[in-house]
Amino acid sequence: MIRPHLLVAAAILGVATVHAATTDSYQQSIEQWHAGRVERLTAPDGWLSLIGLEWLRHGDNRVGSAGDNDIVLTTGPKHLGVVHLASDGSMQLTLSADSGALIDGKPLRTSVLVDDAHAGEATPTTVSFGTASFYAIDRDGRKGLRVKDSEAPARKHFLGIDSFPIDPAWRFEATWVPAAPGETLEMGSVIGTIDKYPVPGKLEFSHDGRHFELLPVIEVPGDKQYFVVFADRTSGKETYGAARFLYVDPPKDGKVVLDFNKAYNPPCAFTPFATCPLAPPENRLDMRVTAGEKNYRGGHH
Repeated sequence: MIRPHLLVAAAILGVATVHAATTDSYQQSIEQWHAGRVERLTAPDGWLSLIGLEWLRHGDNRVGSAGDNDIVLTTGPKHLGVVHLASDGSMQLTLSADSGALIDGKPLRTSVLVDDAHAGEATPTTVSFGTASFYAIDRDGRKGLRVKDSEAPARKHFLGIDSFPIDPAWRFEATWVPAAPGETLEMGSVIGTIDKYPVPGKLEFSHDGRHFELLPVIEVPGDKQYFVVFADRTSGKETYGAARFLYVDPPKDGKVVLDFNKAYNPPCAFTPFATCPLAPPENRLDMRVTAGEKNYRGGHH
């Protein structure tokens, strides 16, 4: 006959085992997410490969590594070619005959440059030369060349990412409050531009008995996840000062999983050549979020 107190003990141990298994599974899921995050960041064309952000002026812009160019690259042919920026914002690239560069992988001599804001679901026109490449970006009508190199020092000397310990207590089931039609959120950027993003709704959650709210936005029309740009009491101290990023899935039964263990640094934490958004006043949390990524040890500022 099994004694009653042994049955109780076995039941308690069983619950503890299930809880431990659940915790371990959660820990592993965050570790896997983090590994994927590092893999994307350190990819040959990831954010760590950036070596330049060069703004174009109207008219002809001579591009190359020689000092007599209007845009001086840190690598590549001495005289790569000329980018002509027209008054209507269109861009035309003409490569030098001996540049050896490729346009979208083809040995073309001239081509229209389609920037990232006008490429739609396709990629912007990419000009490659050796281990480096560039494509045009549009930031509030301002045109520039984003230059990447798989041999970039930031990529070759990456120091890894420091994070707070994984803590399930920073995973919330937030209440979803749908936004009014047409609601938007303004966000500034590190280069001084201000963009408006559609707001699909509001996230409400409680921590230590206090009520908090965050406004996610639709970063790109058709995205399957919502984008959250936030700051908190650790910003500028343990964590990157301008903001941290977080993605959430659309609501299910009026709830949204908000997991700060997946809060991560914007590209600007790793490179001066990015154009990251800043946390808007609406998303500055009056608490210390001790979860997610910390300041990058190799940060440029």
